[in-house]
Amino acid sequence: MKSWVKRVTIGLVSLLLLAVAGLFFGRGALLRRIAGQKIGQLEQRLDLRIAYDELRFASFSDVELKGLSVVPPQRDTLLRLEYLRLRLDVLPLLQRKLSVRSIDADGLSLSFVKKHGVSNYDCLFRSPKKAVEDEARKQVQADYATRVKRLADVVFRLLPENGGFNRVRIIGQRDSLVTSFDIPSMKIADNRFQADIRVTEGNEKGCWNVSGFLAHRERLMKGKLSGCGATGRVLLPYIGPHYQATVAFDSIAFSLEEHPGQSGQRMLEGSASVAGLEIFHQALSPDTILLNRGQLDYTVCVEKQAFVLDSLSEVTVNELQFHPYVRLEKNGRWHLTASIHKEPFPSSQLFASLPAGLFHHVHGLRTTGNLKYDLRVDIDWNCLDSLRFSSDLVGQGFRITDYGNTGLGRMNEEFEYTAYEHDMPVRTFAIGPSNPNFRSLERISPLLQMAILQSEDGGFFYHQGFLPGAIQEALAYDLQVGRFARGGSTISMQLVKNIFLNRHKNIARKLEEALLVWLIENQRITLKERMYEVYLNIVEWGPLVYGACEASRFYFDKEPSDLTVNEAIFLASIIPKPKHFRSVFNPDATLKENQAGYFQLLAKRLLVKGVITAEQAEAVAPVIDVKGPARAYLLNEE
Repeated sequence: MKSWVKRVTIGLVSLLLLAVAGLFFGRGALLRRIAGQKIGQLEQRLDLRIAYDELRFASFSDVELKGLSVVPPQRDTLLRLEYLRLRLDVLPLLQRKLSVRSIDADGLSLSFVKKHGVSNYDCLFRSPKKAVEDEARKQVQADYATRVKRLADVVFRLLPENGGFNRVRIIGQRDSLVTSFDIPSMKIADNRFQADIRVTEGNEKGCWNVSGFLAHRERLMKGKLSGCGATGRVLLPYIGPHYQATVAFDSIAFSLEEHPGQSGQRMLEGSASVAGLEIFHQALSPDTILLNRGQLDYTVCVEKQAFVLDSLSEVTVNELQFHPYVRLEKNGRWHLTASIHKEPFPSSQLFASLPAGLFHHVHGLRTTGNLKYDLRVDIDWNCLDSLRFSSDLVGQGFRITDYGNTGLGRMNEEFEYTAYEHDMPVRTFAIGPSNPNFRSLERISPLLQMAILQSEDGGFFYHQGFLPGAIQEALAYDLQVGRFARGGSTISMQLVKNIFLNRHKNIARKLEEALLVWLIENQRITLKERMYEVYLNIVEWGPLVYGACEASRFYFDKEPSDLTVNEAIFLASIIPKPKHFRSVFNPDATLKENQAGYFQLLAKRLLVKGVITAEQAEAVAPVIDVKGPARAYLLNEE
């Protein structure tokens, strides 16, 4: 019995030794076969030519690669690598997976070139039809937790914990502009890496420092990018010449740890921060935007079909902190739910934390008391009509103690207003008694006042600057068409936009607009009657026609106090699209019949408000007699 066991044991050991020997002596062929398969797949899928001079095992687990090149057909060379030595884990290689323990590379060159609209890197973004169909099928049963785990596995397998890179150059060229990043040496030792990057773009030169930490077993990585040149700042290249923008900062840092959660979930935890951020672009602000400190400490739970930013996460903007909750779920199309609940906090924190250059109309404002904020968002792209949005800022003992140089009270007295077309000033005129065309509310027909209110903002004298329902509808429509098409604006919002802000439609401007409206309305900085009076004297009604007086004379050659019901309704109908007023007229300067529905709707509303009688409402029709300069303008349109 013992003899039989001994023979079996010797046989098994011999087979194992033969297998190990076969693996050792045949590992080179195995490596080249795997490499050949992968290269062939890449060449076919991306239409590339990939070649190397030598690929071999330098030792049992060390692989050497020499003379690698990647060239798209009839394009500039995309990649060159003179020498690469990898120390691999052998067992994963048997499963046709690469797991890198250390790396030494020399003479790596990457060139991304685009000339006259033709690039050498567009192949990297090409998706063959089969790949697109496969991806579409995967989306039906998307398992994001599994995808995140697989991606983390690949990252932590391929990123080495030891080694180094020498003579690395990355070049980006767009026509004649060349941007280069040179790394003389990057050392990786005991899970830590560090390198200086020399950046050159035209006459601009900079020096960056990148450092970090990588731990495979803990599935943890950290990184930091900061300036190390004379200024000690990072100025991002490419953006200035191509987008006329500036982005600079002192440092950016991040950390990421990936680990399993409950019930097959994956957890991503860490932080991302920026210090001394400067951003400039005319579309955002005429001034440079400054953010001294911004940080996100996050906890993200990745589920099978959803990403969840836990409310334990914290966002820091200068002195202000808050805890957002965000859930993004894939069910056909995306479904976003988000909320912020900020318990009462000193109002001074908010105004001290607003990025300089963005909210310059409240710069220098001093306040006392507390603020409380709640945000609720629910957007289902499967059914945008179900969108829900609410944003509530509530003051508790809040008041303004010093207006500084904000000018928030400028509407209370006579001021100069500048009208713009296509972002260019076209007229400047006084809003007050010194302007002969200015009319107080008492000198404007109640018919016109009520017709405009019922058309533009029926709750103006009752709300505090916002109509949540209108904002919801506007946001849903904007998402459907994919652009800022509607604003859900109240008269208060239109006033703030036209008097205080630029005309660019962007998120930054909308945030400042909302804050200014809240301050003016909440603190009653300007009374509603004066706000409406200003509105009626600046609103556009035609070609360089501004205000109720100019409009009444332009169309009817009369004072705004003498308007008829039909005339008042007509003027109210022009406000949404004043530059297209001619579209409602026939060639003989009479109104088109398709205006009847609008006239009847406004008549019913005026009747309910008691400004006209039932007999007057019955007689309302799209019939007006154009007598002013507009008549000649319309008849000579050709």
